[in-house]
Amino acid sequence: MPASINEEADRLLGATAISAEPPSAAAPEVLAQDLASRGTRVLLNCPSCGSSHVAQMLGDNGGVSYVCTACGHSWS
Repeated sequence: MPASINEEADRLLGATAISAEPPSAAAPEVLAQDLASRGTRVLLNCPSCGSSHVAQMLGDNGGVSYVCTACGHSWS
């Protein structure tokens, strides 16, 4: 039994390291969905300002879009 919730989270996630490099320019949402389906954390950067302060939003029709909380730019 783990001594803390952080140890359990690291064990379940396989202690996945988050890369400081931005995701590839080709279809970042596809990369995010692919990695998320494997239980891997993804660091998305805003294509407008490069900030890592990005929030994922769900649309009414079930689609996924992203918004940068630093500059307000949104994309899907």
